[in-house]
Amino acid sequence: MDLPTLYANRVADGTLTRDPAQEAALAPLETIRAKLAAPAPKRGFLGLRAKAPTGPMGCYLWGGVGRGKSMLMDLFHEASPVPSRRVHFHAFMQQVHEGMHEARAAGTPDALAPVAEAIIADTTVLCFDEMQITDITDAMIVGRLFEKLFDAGVHVVTTSNRIPDDLYKNGLNRALFLPFIDLLKARMIVHHLTSPTDYRQDRLSDATRYVVDGGDLDDVWQRLSDGKTDGLTLRVKGRDLHLPDFASGVARASFADLCGKPLGAADYLALARAVRVLILTRVPRLARAHSNEARRFVTLIDALYEARVTVIISAEAEPEDLYAEGEGRFEFDRTASRLREMQSADWGR
Repeated sequence: MDLPTLYANRVADGTLTRDPAQEAALAPLETIRAKLAAPAPKRGFLGLRAKAPTGPMGCYLWGGVGRGKSMLMDLFHEASPVPSRRVHFHAFMQQVHEGMHEARAAGTPDALAPVAEAIIADTTVLCFDEMQITDITDAMIVGRLFEKLFDAGVHVVTTSNRIPDDLYKNGLNRALFLPFIDLLKARMIVHHLTSPTDYRQDRLSDATRYVVDGGDLDDVWQRLSDGKTDGLTLRVKGRDLHLPDFASGVARASFADLCGKPLGAADYLALARAVRVLILTRVPRLARAHSNEARRFVTLIDALYEARVTVIISAEAEPEDLYAEGEGRFEFDRTASRLREMQSADWGR
């Protein structure tokens, strides 16, 4: 089924609300779907390898948060006439780094080559959610990796909050990254999703950002994730931070998961880069004996605040009463103030 028809069916059954900007974005996605549905070119004489693929090798769909980019990518993933792999971009790059680490340990001169070959061997289409480049090591890898994928016929559909020219903006040694931006613009259809409606904020508009009940916020999680989860594993300084509940930039985790374990600023910064909404559950009332947990909570909220991540919290007490006494109590006042500020309806926009 072509994408316009699939979209129209979802509007007709009430699953989606018709949005002209989303309908306009279907055209470049349908171009890629139709290309993949076309018969494969015949191999050359004596089975020689066919010429390098021509035409657009994917679609780069960018725009503000909550405009429906991930939903459209999911429609493409569903309608793809060939097997496609859907993965959050950050998780994909973590897997690439792990593969390269193994290749280096095995003495491989070009650690990226076997990783790219493995992807090419079992992948026809990659669907990336939330492409963003914030790490220098990612910036130095993606250009070579994407060039290998495109040359081998792997198509890529990706969403991003940034126009390609703003990727890795102000990053270290950014000049070395610019050829990757040129590659994206040359090999992919770049489309700006200009919908004026922030559907995620609409879903959040009737949700209280701070609930004093200490529960799991199952209803909020179901509404924001559409009842699905991809899971997300962040590789930070040689260890894994695993979030089982993660979908389309929305994550859910408990206080014990994030602050009851020996995590640090690097973990929380990686989390803040990877998610747009964090549902933090079961935040307890902390006592003097919980100074380590309180310190981690302060660091977590600082990272989320600076990244302007939308945070929804269930806790046993109001922010000002979460940590009444103990080491670091003075610093906790700032955290309580930030939690109040982060409850505003326009936070995270």
